[in-house]
Amino acid sequence: MPVSRLKRRSEFVGVARSGRRFATPGMVLQVRKRGTEADPGPVRYGITASRKVGKAVVRNRVRRRLKAAAETILPAHAAGGHDYVLIGRTATAVRPFAELLNDLEIALQRLHAYRGSLSARTDAVKR
Repeated sequence: MPVSRLKRRSEFVGVARSGRRFATPGMVLQVRKRGTEADPGPVRYGITASRKVGKAVVRNRVRRRLKAAAETILPAHAAGGHDYVLIGRTATAVRPFAELLNDLEIALQRLHAYRGSLSARTDAVKR
């Protein structure tokens, strides 16, 4: 499934206003359905980290880690025609990457925007 980015503030605000959200220890995921069943369109995602997360170096690290997690999980497991916003938390900077991937898969499942079954890797990661 092709994946593209959300870039405009209005797109982020639209997901926040009309979307659903689920918080995990490593991130907050917001999801908004867009498009129709017949033509769902590509998966789009955006990443944000506020100043509450830390100074610029920490925020950039959080964004890089969330981008890597999104590029790993979303193409294979995200439902088409949805917009996703990943919001970084303070714990995102130090949380093991395997647990970040697990957090993203769990959030997708809880928000009913998950396509496919859990991978064996996810079952091996214990909380």
